[in-house]
Formats: sequence, C-alpha cells, structure tokens
Amino acid sequence: MTNATQVVGLTPEERTAVDTFYKAFAGQPELLDDAVAIDWQDIPLAPHQQPGRAGMKPLINGFRTAFPDTAVTIHEMIGAGGRVAVRASISGTHLGEWFGIAPTGKSFKISIHEFHHIVDGRLTHTWHLEDWLGWLFQVGAWPPANKQENT
Repeated sequence: MTNATQVVGLTPEERTAVDTFYKAFAGQPELLDDAVAIDWQDIPLAPHQQPGRAGMKPLINGFRTAFPDTAVTIHEMIGAGGRVAVRASISGTHLGEWFGIAPTGKSFKISIHEFHHIVDGRLTHTWHLEDWLGWLFQVGAWPPANKQENT
C-alpha cells in the first residue's frame, strides 16, 4: 500500500485502522484482526465468502495467490464522524486463477471505492465497489470468445 495523496477529516486512530485494513489486502490477512471488528460486515460478500473478518482471510489468501504482486494505492481518504470514504486502485499481475479465469500473465490496475464505518478504532462495516469489468478487459477475458451457434 502506498500513502494517501490526500487525507481529510480522520482521527489518527481512524487513519491507522484504514491503513491497516489495506495492508491486509496486500497479502497480510492477519492484520484484519487489528483493523476490523470481529463481526465486521463486508457489503456485498463475494461468492462463497463467509461473513466477518474470518470470512475475509481466505479471500485475501486466494487473491494473493492469483495476484502475488498485489499493490493497493490510496488516492483519497475523506472522513467525518466515524465514517471514511476511500478512493483507491489495486494493481497486480494475473498469475493464478480468479473468477474461474485461468492465469493470463497480464498486468492490471482497477479502481476501488469504499465506504467504512469505524467504532472504537475498528471498521464495523465496509461497502465496496471494484471495477471488475475493467479487470476482465485488461486480462483479455472480455469480451468472451465468440461461440459458433448450431443451426
């Protein structure tokens, strides 16, 4: 994770929680124990993801296997009253299966936008949106290969 280019309205405790959260996504899932509440809500859950921070750890490990050089760059953090909005990007190289797509060896960079609630220095809720369609284009998985129709 690289440092934010702009941070507004966060307490030092909130900033630490958010920074630690994104460090976890760069391949250190155990850091979730310091950043999120046990019953943290990730909204929406990924397919087959279990709830809470324990449910996120296998997803991070799978992501790290698929993209071993994952990097998260935070562009902006804007906070107010236990709420934090994050504009960031994630990049890496597709070296393992992801979304059922075999490794392509191609690099990617996609935008992520997230909104967090923080209580007592830990994230309690995260709403997120990632540009997975952009990822599909960048790794050459979209559009899908044309299939001949039987007529």
